[in-house]
Order: sequence, then C-alpha cells, then structure tokens
Amino acid sequence: MLKAEITKLTVSDVRFPTSLEQHGSDAMHTDPDYSVAYVVLDTDTSLKGYGLTFTVGRGTEIVVCAVEALSSLVIGKTLEEIVIDFRGFYRLLTNDGQMRWIGPEKGVIQLATAAILNAIWDMWARAEGKPLWKLLVDMDPRQLIRCIDFTYITDELTEQEALDILEKANKGKQEREDQMRKEGYPAYTTSCAWLGYSDEQLTQLCSAALDEGWTRFKVKVGADLQDDIRRCRLIRNMIGPENTLMIDANQRWDVSEAISWVSTLAEFRPLWIEEPTSPDDILGHAAISKALAPLGIGVATGEQCHNRVMFKQFLQASALQFVQIDSCRVGSVNENLAIILMAAKFKVPVCPHAGGVGLCELVHHLILFDYISVSASLDNRMCEYVDHLHEHFKSPTVIRNAHYIPPKDPGFSCEMLESSVQKHQFPRGEVWRRILGQKHSPII
Repeated sequence: MLKAEITKLTVSDVRFPTSLEQHGSDAMHTDPDYSVAYVVLDTDTSLKGYGLTFTVGRGTEIVVCAVEALSSLVIGKTLEEIVIDFRGFYRLLTNDGQMRWIGPEKGVIQLATAAILNAIWDMWARAEGKPLWKLLVDMDPRQLIRCIDFTYITDELTEQEALDILEKANKGKQEREDQMRKEGYPAYTTSCAWLGYSDEQLTQLCSAALDEGWTRFKVKVGADLQDDIRRCRLIRNMIGPENTLMIDANQRWDVSEAISWVSTLAEFRPLWIEEPTSPDDILGHAAISKALAPLGIGVATGEQCHNRVMFKQFLQASALQFVQIDSCRVGSVNENLAIILMAAKFKVPVCPHAGGVGLCELVHHLILFDYISVSASLDNRMCEYVDHLHEHFKSPTVIRNAHYIPPKDPGFSCEMLESSVQKHQFPRGEVWRRILGQKHSPII
C-alpha cells in the first residue's frame, strides 16, 4: 500500500453552530462555531488519508484556500516517497519559495500544512494497519528522527540528543504500553465551566462530572474578576480540596494585569494559569511565571504557539511550566515530535490542548507516544478532554474512568462521518441553510 499514488485532494469547510448554546465560549472567543478544514486524500488504490485542522468559524474558508494552494505539492506523490524522506516532504510544504512569504511556518499557511500532513500520517498508519500512536511507538528511533525538521532548533536539540532521549526511554517501554492499554492516559475536563455558562449549568455539569469520576477540572476566566472569584469558589467548593483545578484566560491580559488577577485567584489553588497573555509574548510569559512561582501556580501555554522555534524559546526562557501541544496548530506530527523531545530535554511536562472538533481524537495519539516512548512519566501530566462533537467521527475518542483509552482502529482517528460532513458544510449544508435562512440568526 505504500506504493499508492495520491491522485486527488479534497478539502471542505465544515462548521458546527456551537455558538448557539455558548459551547466553547471564553474571554476572547465569545461565540465560537467549532469548525474544521477537512482534507481527504484519494489514491490510485483503495487507500485514503483523512486530515483536518481546527478553527472557530469565520476564516475557515481562508484555511481551505491555503490547503488548495498547497495541493499541487502533494498530488502525484506516492506515500512511499513521502515517508522515506518525510523531513524533505515537510520542508517542501513549509518552504515553498513563494508561499512561505505568508508564513513562514505560522498562521493560516501552517494550519493548512497541518491538515495535509495529518492526512498523510493517517494514510501511513492505515497502510501499516495500526493506530497512529502504535505506528510511532513501534518505529525505530532513527526513522522517527528522520521525520523531524531540526532547522533552527539544534542550539537546544540535536539529532543525536533526540536519539539519546528515545533510546533511553526504550527501557520499560512495553510495560508502559501495556499499562496504557489497561488504564488509559489521565485526562482533565473543560466541559463544565465555559465562560458563557450560567451558574446553574456549571453546577449541574460539575456534579455530573464528579459522578463520572473526574478529578481534574479547568475553569475559563478573564472577563470579570468578581465573576471569576465567584465561579472558582463554586467549582472549588464542589470538587473539594483534594481534586485539581486549572484556570484558562485565553490571552486576555497584559502581563502586570495577569500577575495581579491570578494572584487574587490564588486562594483557589489552581495548578496553572493557561494562556495568561499574548501567545507570542515569550518574555511576558517568563515574567508571569517568575511572579507566580512563589504562589505555586505554573503557566501553561502552546495551543496558539506557531512552531517548534517558539516552543524552543519558551523553554529557554523558563516561560512555561506545562507544554500544551496542539495537533493542528503546528506542522502536524512531524513538528510535535520535535516539541515533545525538546520538552523532555527541559523536563517540562506535556499536557496537550484538545477539545474543539477532532482535537481530542488526534492529540491523544501523541500523548500516548510521549508517555510510552519519550517521557516515561505521568507526574503532573494530563490531556484535556471536552465532551463535544465526538459523534461525528468514525473512531471517536473513548474515555473510561477519566482516562483516554488507546485507539484500536488503524489511522489517526481523523475520518469524519460523511453524513456529518455533508450536513455541516458551510454555507450549503442542510444545517447552515436552515440557520442562515433565519432572519434573526445570532450567527450572522
């Protein structure tokens, strides 16, 4: 199946009207419609690849255009020639002599790159008959290294250092894989406390989550301090002192405001403050980290970090205590491998960003790989889970006892139900024709 030639790339703008019920609402994204640019790669055989990148509504059409602009670099290649020189193919997509001007390796063009590469990885895992996490875990360390572009990061992570990290983790690898199959990877929930939820909703959802066995909870903050105090007190009182609380401001504050605001919320003992300021402000995050350290509060960020170079600088500056990789923001598995290995070198735990559409499905492949083949640690490590929109996927995420259960189906868990894609295509799908036809629709 590796000989399969890619003959067609199709990309769709698929949106879900989550803003109607305030799902996903936070201090900066008050009315998100969770969406994807959804890629399907056809070949001259029965083999296909499915990939996506996540957005929050308007602008998805721009990502679709970027995917289409990159498609000529993909069509006509065989899976074999891509994976034999995956580093070279990654550079081909990210360093086109003209299109890199609208990046390079950031923004819309990198989101489009992620969608295409996610589809390639899905196709490769399908060709090998393995879920992606297992493909990565079984791969020879030298082959893994050849998938990574080390450009601009060798001052902190060389190929040899990466190889040493992987080879060191070989000890106990099978035992960790067996453990994950039996127990799963620890998760935390963000589903209870979106900023747009009423106290009644928050109480009901938090109570249900406790009944289901959840012990780690994240609360959205940042719009109003007194409101945050009330909501954090409500959640902390419900979950008790023994369970874990995190807070997330979604880039709301300036640096000094972040320090002051979070210091006020310190009484609720959050493990971390997530995205306290601009995702590009590395030194600002470092200042916040230094100021909050005496309070025992770490800084988590990364879901809107453009690439491995920025992650390198965050780590160099001690600007984050929790690395939040994202399966669709950076350059897919290839770039996330580099970030995971750098985090291991700096001994900073990886706690992925998830939720949205498909992010849970994708990212838990990566965190399973991190535990089994890289970090060999669960200390202060967990993966985000949001209980939205999983029903639209062929191989939806499985949660048991607040743990991600390793996927068994071959691929990267990217494939969506065709009926869901058709109904939610924007703007001509059945769902959007109905919504946009309503004169007073809040979407418009």
